[in-house]
Amino acid sequence: MTSGSNIPAGSPPAPVFVTGSAGHVGANLVRRLLDDGVRVRVLLRHEDNNEGLEGLDVERTFADIRDLDATRRAIAGCRGVYHVAARISTIEGNRAHRRNVFECNVLGTRNVLRAAREADAGRVVVTGSFSAVGYDLDDPSAPSDETMQFYPMERIMPYERSKSLVEQECWHAAAAGQDVVVATCCAVVGGADFFPSRLGRTLCDYTNGKLRAYVDGGFEFVAARDIVEGHLLCMEKGRSGEKYIFSSEYKTISEILDLFEEVSGVPRPRRRIPARLMLVFSEVASFYLSRFHPGFPQRFTPGAIRLLQKRRHADTGKAQRELGYRPTGIRDAVHEAYEFHYRRNAIANPAANRPRADAAGKCAATQAGNPVPDPGMRVTTGGSPT
Repeated sequence: MTSGSNIPAGSPPAPVFVTGSAGHVGANLVRRLLDDGVRVRVLLRHEDNNEGLEGLDVERTFADIRDLDATRRAIAGCRGVYHVAARISTIEGNRAHRRNVFECNVLGTRNVLRAAREADAGRVVVTGSFSAVGYDLDDPSAPSDETMQFYPMERIMPYERSKSLVEQECWHAAAAGQDVVVATCCAVVGGADFFPSRLGRTLCDYTNGKLRAYVDGGFEFVAARDIVEGHLLCMEKGRSGEKYIFSSEYKTISEILDLFEEVSGVPRPRRRIPARLMLVFSEVASFYLSRFHPGFPQRFTPGAIRLLQKRRHADTGKAQRELGYRPTGIRDAVHEAYEFHYRRNAIANPAANRPRADAAGKCAATQAGNPVPDPGMRVTTGGSPT
């Protein structure tokens, strides 16, 4: 971690500050920090699901990052900031939804950076998204690296646009002298998935026999342990004003379903729906749901389908060269995710496999909880971007 703390000698170490600590990346990050003996202060909201922090020895503060004064109070006295919180969405939504995405992601990041700067909290590691990384317009599946500029001249999801603007907030802060590094995240796979994530819900639906077909495509996936390691490496070794891409491996949706079959013992669906047909259907469904049932979870959104059809690949060479990052792969991460949801009774299929013997030891958290709500969807487009 960066130096320069004003804490008197002999005082307890200042806590590290973590936003988004109850989410998938945040919950795994907090557990790793605690395992490493780090004192942690988390930022929570009373109205959110904070189950991911239950039983953990962390300092809890409650505030909304859209409230600058509350964020200032929450971050005071901390040294080192992980800004993980974000409003993740693959829908276009209505006007209120788009404003919420912008305010949470862009203005929230601006507030966290400003509060950290005023509190002399040291380095800020901001969780970025691979969706905000550019790509070869003539060959979208060609590997993308950190030098490729986000392309705004096509139809993109509000979330994608917001994460590009998040990076701009980081670069403005870095240009003014603040110590900021962006840890770019792909679709996360692993345990401690309390909300759960899009991929976690898909795994549960698959195992419970709710998926009858799929739309193929591909994306970069990252094991929860790998993206956590990436955040720690950014804090320790990253260069201010730079971003680093962290992925474990590229997988097609068909290959993800093969892993789901392996882990659960439930035969995978063989019927593949053409992407063009599903895109038309999803456009109609998403338009209707966004306007008349905005709270209803949408699985197969137009944005997710378009993204998966690009079959984007990530180049993690910069993180490997500069930070020593070594990706591990996602097969074990899928087993850990399955074990986590199985222990939480989200797997209701009596014919499903029990988790493999070594998954419990690797899973970040296995405590029991309420079953995951079942939105009743029948088709999947697989994991969504972060």
